[in-house]
Amino acid sequence: MSAAAHATHATHATHVTAGTGCAEPLPVLGRDVTVPLVTGGEVTYAALDYAASAPALQRVWDDVAGYAPYYGSVHRGAGYLSQLSTDLFEASRATVAEFLGCRPTDQVVFTRSTTDSLNLLARALPADCRVFVFETEHHASLLPWGDAQVTYLDAPRTPAQAVETLERALAARAPYGPALVCVTGASNVTGELWPVKELAAAAHAHGARIVLDAAQLAPHHPVSVTELDVDWVAFSGHKLYAPFGSGVLAGRADWLQQAEPYLAGGGASRTVSRRTDGGVDVEWHTTAARHEAGSPNVIGVYSIASACKALTEAGFDALVAREERLIAAVRAGLAEVPEVRVLSLFGDDAPRVGVISFVVDGWNSSHFAAALSAEYGIGVRDGLFCAHPLVRTLLGGAPQEPGECGAPEAAPDGRSLNAIRVSFGAGTPDEHVERFVGAVKELVTHGAKWQYRTQEGRCVPAV
Repeated sequence: MSAAAHATHATHATHVTAGTGCAEPLPVLGRDVTVPLVTGGEVTYAALDYAASAPALQRVWDDVAGYAPYYGSVHRGAGYLSQLSTDLFEASRATVAEFLGCRPTDQVVFTRSTTDSLNLLARALPADCRVFVFETEHHASLLPWGDAQVTYLDAPRTPAQAVETLERALAARAPYGPALVCVTGASNVTGELWPVKELAAAAHAHGARIVLDAAQLAPHHPVSVTELDVDWVAFSGHKLYAPFGSGVLAGRADWLQQAEPYLAGGGASRTVSRRTDGGVDVEWHTTAARHEAGSPNVIGVYSIASACKALTEAGFDALVAREERLIAAVRAGLAEVPEVRVLSLFGDDAPRVGVISFVVDGWNSSHFAAALSAEYGIGVRDGLFCAHPLVRTLLGGAPQEPGECGAPEAAPDGRSLNAIRVSFGAGTPDEHVERFVGAVKELVTHGAKWQYRTQEGRCVPAV
């Protein structure tokens, strides 16, 4: 049996096969975990913070556990396990390329996360490259551009306005040189889908390239580099049901090949030799290995490939249909509570993924989130979601207004410039969504059953 075949046998021996109908959620690790309630007793934990990190698919966990005894160093050894691991690593690269609909000449570079991927691309920008990014982006897209000249675009209120705003900015740039547009596929705050294909067409019409932050899109909808006509796509394993420390940057090879290696070291170098003057000459790889110095995280990479296969086999049509049903249930439930205001850029009818942010009149958002956790066993997120300018704009504050990412020092019933985010996906049971909607209504109607206090910037039960 070849190393590749052995790897396949070893890692598929314990699969839990996902159904194709997707009437039920996909099995995820931790689905039966119970947590204590401050009011007494325990309840199955409702994990509704998928936009931050999604639980591992059971299939991914089983694949990782099946492979782990066969782990070996990648690209480093003549031994059987090293060869097996190298085969698995490179097969995973091919799986990801297929999942993303990459062009034949594209490179798939494995990184640590979406943030790491975009920082890598920032290091590969050609000289005098201009960057264009909307203020609505996650900090991973807003911040990594270093010394490049960055144009921050105001938040659009319709998809068409987003395209028009970008076209005007690109046409007006001077000098008319290389440019990169960075845009999300789905907002990590509102869940709304962005017009990626139209933005890519606008970028290319004005001589610019575009990178898609698919961190929130890839777990919910199919992403095709070819169909969307983007130049690069970045995403994280930990949002794609594969939380083992790896991410992806995939796309055009030329800028990556011309850039200095993201990290210098073994693996990125093809040859290293001493010069007669005592220095060192290095020939760097021109493949994806150029930016993958050091021993690769083969388990993290394989987990991403496993998740890609699991989602593809489950069928995105069915996954999207089920998620849209959950979205409708949450939005309908929240609409029945007059005190709740759902945050949106593009309006109620905009297509979206399972990410919904809201505020509740009369409640500090951190207090509300703490009560959901302590009294109902529901895990949501509160804060500015690493998208400070966007959340402040949506809440009616100035985009430059200062504030903390988490809970500010405010009384439990005081106004805070932050929001509550509920997010879900392929592993979310209907009961979790139903419990969440019921808990929101009960808290707004009857108030919290427990007293809360602020401790180290977080709202916690007073004990």
